[in-house]
Amino acid sequence: MTEAGKTMADEKVSMNPSPIQIATGDEMSRGRYSNTMLVSHSAEEFMMEWLLSSPSGTHLVSRIIVSPVHVRRIIAALTENLNKYENRFGPVRTIYIDVHGDLLLNMIL
Repeated sequence: MTEAGKTMADEKVSMNPSPIQIATGDEMSRGRYSNTMLVSHSAEEFMMEWLLSSPSGTHLVSRIIVSPVHVRRIIAALTENLNKYENRFGPVRTIYIDVHGDLLLNMIL
């Protein structure tokens, strides 16, 4: 029970949660660019490796390990934000490279 005899179910959930305060150093706050991603998993966790493919080779930018439940939350957040982006800027065009190395343009998922 909460104040005035209300149950938690009676309380309204805030639709505008407070911003999260994130402490970070300068190097991390600048962010990292990645143009390739590899995903692998075990029964307990998913591992996402963010890579930078460049003329000098492929370099590991970051490796993030999360639980399967958190992967669902990540997918939901990315889906929601991609929908907002496409509503504002139009569909994202995906570029594929075929087995012969030829670019296939204008493919929309």
